[in-house]
Amino acid sequence: MQRVLMKGNEAIAEGAIRAGCKAFFGYPITPSSEIAEYMARKMPAIGGVFVQAESELAAINMVYGGAATGFRVMTASSGPGISLKQEGISFLAEGELPCLIVDICRGGPGLGGIQPSQADYFQATRGGGHGDYYIIVLAPSSAQEMMDFTMLGFELADKHRSPVMLMAEGTLGNLIEPVVLRNPVTEFVDKPWAITGCKGRQPNIVNTLHMPVEELQARNKYLTQKYEAMRAQEVRYEEFLIEDADLILVAYGIMARIAKKVVLTAREIGIKTGLIRPITLWPYPYGVLNKAAQTCKAMVSVEISTTGQMIEDIRLATEGKVPIHYIGEIGRTPNPEEITQQLLVIAEKEGLR
Repeated sequence: MQRVLMKGNEAIAEGAIRAGCKAFFGYPITPSSEIAEYMARKMPAIGGVFVQAESELAAINMVYGGAATGFRVMTASSGPGISLKQEGISFLAEGELPCLIVDICRGGPGLGGIQPSQADYFQATRGGGHGDYYIIVLAPSSAQEMMDFTMLGFELADKHRSPVMLMAEGTLGNLIEPVVLRNPVTEFVDKPWAITGCKGRQPNIVNTLHMPVEELQARNKYLTQKYEAMRAQEVRYEEFLIEDADLILVAYGIMARIAKKVVLTAREIGIKTGLIRPITLWPYPYGVLNKAAQTCKAMVSVEISTTGQMIEDIRLATEGKVPIHYIGEIGRTPNPEEITQQLLVIAEKEGLR
């Protein structure tokens, strides 16, 4: 297999092309713009479509139209742009239209700054638009996974007829690393529901409006059953030295890479430390954390945000079995030494050193 140096954002775009994506609709925003730039160069050469829409609202509604035809389509943005897309994402979820949505996170609230962040966690995992819905959220931790998870995202979107989000930090989006180019996808699922022209058959209809109460309730119950199937089938995570750990770090994305170094350093100085890395932020690996909470002494959420957001899912997962601590800040990626020093204070407080 060919191995090349690529930015994380470029790996996403190349992964999308190799996954069979035929249309990109977007609007540039730092730190995601390299994805649109790459697609603008590449899509015409493969017979695909690239459209720089007049706004994020226009882009997500173009995704709706493109997905309804059965083609693999995507968009990419950052926090403020994803905020503007939320109504469209809600429509995509209800219409059961598979697509990939990429969020390369920056600081907030508001316009915030262009520095790295993981503070879009609630926005991604809580169904940021209106109504009752969820979408699968994948969190890569390397340029290689940016490509791999992009291709996986399209597969999961088609499997469940649902939007899928890939969420990564701006640091990872602009990090250059070796990437093994994956083989292009050549087989795709049938989409008999797609709007492809109805000559010779009954027309397909994509509709998200259900005025009768009974119809709306039945539709939401059906979607809820689909989300339960996602929870049962699509939880992904990584465990690192948790078997004998007294103190378990929980981190995702680029912070999980840094946390691995912290785990090894902490063990060198006598603190039995481990790491659980959620790969799917939704569905979240609640069962894994709950099981680990039965043997460890404390957990620490490590995030690039000021108040902590994933920490709430850790609390839900552990059901009060162990103390939960937080290490994090916004706008920069802390180094392992800084996190280790904060971890030592937590270990002291919990009587682990």
